[in-house]
Parts: sequence; C-alpha cells; structure tokens
Amino acid sequence: MDIQTAKQIRIADYLHSLGYSPVKQQGINLWYKSPLREETEASFKVNTERNQWYDFALGKGGGIIELASHLYATDHIPYILERIAEQTPHIRPVSFSFGKQSSSEPSFQQLEIVPLSSPALLTYLQERGINIVLAKRECSEAHFTHNGKRYFAIAFPNVSGGHEIRNRYFKGCIAPKDISHIRQPGTARETCYVFEGFMDYLSFLTLKLENCPKFPELDRQDYMVLNSVSNVSKALYPLGSYERIHCFFDNDRAGMEALRQIRMEYGR
Repeated sequence: MDIQTAKQIRIADYLHSLGYSPVKQQGINLWYKSPLREETEASFKVNTERNQWYDFALGKGGGIIELASHLYATDHIPYILERIAEQTPHIRPVSFSFGKQSSSEPSFQQLEIVPLSSPALLTYLQERGINIVLAKRECSEAHFTHNGKRYFAIAFPNVSGGHEIRNRYFKGCIAPKDISHIRQPGTARETCYVFEGFMDYLSFLTLKLENCPKFPELDRQDYMVLNSVSNVSKALYPLGSYERIHCFFDNDRAGMEALRQIRMEYGR
C-alpha cells in the first residue's frame, strides 16, 4: 500500500474497522470519544467531506496517515502503511444511524469472555510459537458481534476491564483501552519487565519456559504490557514502585520514544 491508496480510505470506515463508532453526527461531522485517549465526552471530530479528523483536547488532527501515526505512536511511514494495509480486509463502507442509537452503545455487542479453547485460536498461537499452557493461563477467549457479524478472538485483559483482542485476521481492543499489569502473589517484587504488546509478553514467557522446567521460575518479577506504546504515560506511575525496570520494546522509533519517556521519568 502507498500513501495515496491509504488516503482514499474513509477515516470513519477505518475507525469502525478498529471498533470505534461515532456517538453523534452534526452535519458533515461525526463525533467520537477519542481513540487516542480516555474521555467521557466526545471531542474527536471527523469531517466526512474533507476526510480529516481533529482531536480538540490534544489540539491535533490530519488525515488517515496522521491518525495511524498517533494510534501506533510512530511517524515511520512504511510501518504506518503496513498497519493500515493489515486492517484493509476489515474496512467496509458503513453508515451510521443515531435516531435509535445510545451514545454509550459499544461497538462490540453480545460480548462473552470464556476460557481459551477454540482450536482455530490455539492453532494460531502455536504457529506464532506460543506455549498453549501459558496462553490458556494468561488469556481468555472473546465472543462478540461486530457490525452485525459474530466473531471470536484471543482476549488479553487490561487493568480497566477492557481487553486486547486478536485472531489471525483481526487486531483490536474492547474498550476501555489501558495497560495490563501482572503482579506476582506474595512479597512485592523489585523488578518489572515491560512489553509493548501481549504477544511479545507471551513469547517471552514461552522462551523463558523452555529454559526453566517449572512455572515458579517465571515469578521473580512482575510484568507490564502497554497494549500500545501510546499508553506509556499510563505506565509511569505504577512503574515508580520498582527498583529495576527492563523494557522489551520494538527497535523502532516508537519503541525508542517509549523507552525515552520511561528513562526521563526515572533516570535509569
């Protein structure tokens, strides 16, 4: 995908494919609760004629490239285009009706969280090299209706009751979006390992398990998953209770920026 092709995608359709729906419409403008941060009142506007967005609280806006840049916390264009291209199969033209729709109506309907057991999802995890026992311990399975169709996906919980969800064809979030903080029972740990996404976390546990015969060997530290480097600011306060912080981020500009923010906060 190139930049011009990406710009042909309607921002409203792109947001809908990610699980975000507008709460109201005013003329040519659709209003959303911002996908870039937590908020209770909609202050994120999409102009459907110009195909431009603006977040009034952040004072920032632009087209789909700028939106994806904020969503994935990077300005590396090839990476941004790759992420948009991954989502393209799920982007469909949609229209919104607000006459019968509650402003608080979630994008994911009929949500059920059950133990992870789907053969298709377990096969997907095995293909990613993830230990299934670990995956079942750390994750659940989400069943939900989205855009009138029924889906299922791996569900990884965050501290606010939301879930990161993923299957072979889809990656998204059941709001609210937040970090995940995995604390070990018993004595408070002095060390925390921090990951960008839960697949990185599961991969780390799998690799560690291959060199450690028992699960207790994994419990010498706590873990934190950002679920997007854009959540790094939410991680700064809970990270303050640790003597040592080890970051396992992608070696790209977004990962380096997240690392820089943590270093600035704690001087480590």
